[in-house]
Amino acid sequence: MKGSSGKRGDVVRADCFVEVTSQSGSPNKIVLKSKVKALFGKSIEELVQKMLAFYELNGVEVLVEDSGALSFALAARLEHAFQKYSGSSKQFIFNLLPENQYTIPGNRYRRSRLYIPGNNPKMMINAGIYGSDAIILDLEDSVSPEKKEEARILVRNALCLIDFKGAERMVRINQLPAGLTDLEYIVPCNVHTVLIPKCELPEQVIQVAEKIQQISVSRNPVFLMPIIESALGVENAYQIATASPNIVSLAIGLEDYTADLGVQRTTPATESFYARSRIVNAAHAAGIQPIDSVFSDFENDEKVLNAAHESKAMGFAGMGCIHPVQVEWVNRGFSPSEKEIKKAQKIVLAFEKAKKEGRAVVAIGSKMVDLPVVKRALKTVNDALAFGLIEKRWRVSYEN
Repeated sequence: MKGSSGKRGDVVRADCFVEVTSQSGSPNKIVLKSKVKALFGKSIEELVQKMLAFYELNGVEVLVEDSGALSFALAARLEHAFQKYSGSSKQFIFNLLPENQYTIPGNRYRRSRLYIPGNNPKMMINAGIYGSDAIILDLEDSVSPEKKEEARILVRNALCLIDFKGAERMVRINQLPAGLTDLEYIVPCNVHTVLIPKCELPEQVIQVAEKIQQISVSRNPVFLMPIIESALGVENAYQIATASPNIVSLAIGLEDYTADLGVQRTTPATESFYARSRIVNAAHAAGIQPIDSVFSDFENDEKVLNAAHESKAMGFAGMGCIHPVQVEWVNRGFSPSEKEIKKAQKIVLAFEKAKKEGRAVVAIGSKMVDLPVVKRALKTVNDALAFGLIEKRWRVSYEN
């Protein structure tokens, strides 16, 4: 009998390899290979002993090849190896760090979402320092089929033990029905938003929502973000967007969408203009946020910024990031520019002055300003305040 999990080799960092084998008739044995054994060997062995007792394993040898794994990664690899060896489905769950117990509002800003592969602990550790509005721990496309089981354990442990610095805690589950099993691991660990990939029908959203309701013990809702990635999904966009009251945004995935059409994805994006417009319209009609696809070029800051500007101009509220260097530029692209802020401030002040004077008409110079323009200006000012681009007492600064 044997069970193994994790990664090994000279290039592996912040991870480990675990192998458990039968040693019938002998006491449990731990073989630890680690460059930091002198410093952390005792704590590693204590965790192994604790988990051996939890899974009631006796007469086994546990090999741990450590490459700087933190406890969340080490425990995940041990759990998966022990489950494979014993056939147990028990979960060894850590308590949430106090820093991970925060909640978020459904209308939170979602300019940038940073994708992190669900089986890569090294990338998870510092994911919160890049300033993205959300972090997506991905269990779908970035995880190979043979690693899906251990990835969901690792993601669960990351939700418990990694401080993501206030970012929205998202997980992209696998396509249904496998994604329903993912929910059993992540929902109890204060995941804020579940991304539903390859969504084509409202019934898929309902399945996820019902499964979450069965599992969740919290009063706080788990929000949903369906991802449209096919021609059928685009045609059903509004029905999908309104399938559950917990849906807060509707996203589009252009790599799979263009593959479904049998065309190449291009920089001008004419091949996906209809689909993106349909997503924007459906989301706004449903009262939720439309979220654009990822932008594949992360080596050219100007291209990333331009892509974000174009996306915002179409009506999207944010887009995905495949690399940390994109976050700053995506955030900037979806934030109001200095010129937009100045214009909005001028309109808001004119509106407030007209209101004080009892005038129903707002005028700036010789131009009349209607209420939709005022509403848009108020949103721009509020966005600027939220992103720290202007001071709370901006009226004083503006007039001076």
